Amino acid sequence: MSSAAAVCVIGTGLSGLAAAHALAARGIEFVCLEKAPDVGGIWRRPQAGEPGPGYVSLHLNTAKQLTAYSAFPMPDSYPLYPRHDAVAAYLRSFAEWAGVLPHVELRTEVMSVRQDTDGTWTVTSRDADGEVTSRNFAHVLVASGHNSEPALPDPLPPGSDSFEGTILHSLDYRDGADFAERRVVVVGLGASAVDIAADLSRHAAHTVLSVRRGLHIVPKQLFGVSVDEIADAPWWTRMSFAEQRRFVEQALLVARGRLGDYGLPEPDHPIFSSAVTISDEILSRIRHGAVTPKPAIEAFEGNRVVFADGTSTEADAVVYCTGFRMAFPFLPAGVPAGPQGSVELYKRVVAPDHPGLHFVGLVRPVGAITRLVEAQSRWIARIIDGEAVLPSAEVMRKEISAYLSGINGRYGAAEGASIQVDVAPYLRELRDELRDA
Repeated sequence: MSSAAAVCVIGTGLSGLAAAHALAARGIEFVCLEKAPDVGGIWRRPQAGEPGPGYVSLHLNTAKQLTAYSAFPMPDSYPLYPRHDAVAAYLRSFAEWAGVLPHVELRTEVMSVRQDTDGTWTVTSRDADGEVTSRNFAHVLVASGHNSEPALPDPLPPGSDSFEGTILHSLDYRDGADFAERRVVVVGLGASAVDIAADLSRHAAHTVLSVRRGLHIVPKQLFGVSVDEIADAPWWTRMSFAEQRRFVEQALLVARGRLGDYGLPEPDHPIFSSAVTISDEILSRIRHGAVTPKPAIEAFEGNRVVFADGTSTEADAVVYCTGFRMAFPFLPAGVPAGPQGSVELYKRVVAPDHPGLHFVGLVRPVGAITRLVEAQSRWIARIIDGEAVLPSAEVMRKEISAYLSGINGRYGAAEGASIQVDVAPYLRELRDELRDA
C-alpha cells in the first residue's frame, strides 16, 4: 500500500460515515468536518429540533436491511421502516463501531474549498467559537447532501404578498401538531409533500393537497415485499427495462388502481421516466377524506387559496413541498454542476477537471442508497491509496457526456435528473471499477 496523504470529508450523514469507514479501513489519514452538534445528518435533526430537511413523522422509505451498512445490520428490534430517531441512533452506533468518531470535528462549518497551484486543496472552516482555520489536504470528499436551498415557485402566485395566512417551505416544517385545528394547503406530490400532508391530516382542521403535475405513487410494498427488495431480486434484475416498466405498471393497477380515481392527476409520463413517490399513506388518507386533492394554486385572495379549476378554500397556512436546489457554496464555481445545471461527475463521483475532489452520495436512486455510497467510498479510498487509477480528463468527460445523453433521453431536461441512477446497473458499474482496481 502506498502512503496516503491527508483527506477531508465534509459531512457525517449516511454518506459521510460510509466514506469515513472506507478510509479508516485502509488506514488513510482523514478528518471529518460536521457543522451539526452530532453525526447523523438529516436523521437526527427532527429530534434535536434543528432546522433542515427533516420532520418529526419522518421514517425510512426503504427496507432497513438494504438501508443498513453491509457490515453493520440494524437491530432486530427495529421495524422494517424505522423512524428518524432510530435511524439517527443507528448511524451514531455505526460511527462508534467503525472507529471514526475520533476523526470527527463537530460544530465545524466549511466556509470554502479551493484548489492551490500545486493541486492540493485548502479547506477553510469555522468552529463553534467562531475561530476560522485553513488546512491543506490532498483530497476532499464532499458528502454534505444536496437538500440545502429551498426551492419556491418564482414568482409565487398573485396575491401571495397579501395572503393573510403563513407561507412556508417544507424545510421549515417540523410537526403536524404545530398546525392543530388550522386549515393547511400542501403543495407538491413528492416524498415530503405526501408525508407532510398525511401527518397534517391527523392534526389540522382541514388538509388540502395541491398538485400541478401527476407523479407515479408507489407503495412501500408490493405483494408483501418491500419495493427495494424487489429491485434487488435476481428475477427483477434479469428483466429488460421495458419488461420492468410493464411489470410495475400492471402491479400498480392491481395494488392501487388509477390515480385519477383518487382525484389526483394521472402522470403524463411512463413510470421510471421521472422520480417516483413512495408512500403507503397518502392514497388511504385521501380515500378516508382526511386529505382533499386540488389542482395547482392560481392565486391568493385574502385568507383564501384559489386553484386552477376555479375552486378555492380558506387557509391558515400553505406548505410548499417543492424541493431543493443543489447548492455547494463552499466549492469552486461550476462544480459539480456545469453551465447547463447538470451534475458533471465521472461515474457520478469524480470531478474530472479538479483532481482530488470527489463526491459521495450525490445520486438519487429508486431504493436504498447505502450500498451505492459504500461502493463509491471504497473506490475513492483505492484511488487515494494509489490502487485505482483514473483515466484522463478527456476520457472522463466523454463518459459524463454519454451518461447525460442517456439521462436526457429517458428523463428529459427535468431539474435534478442528472443525479438519477438505477441501483443494480450503477452498483455493477462501481463494482467493475473495484474489480479492475
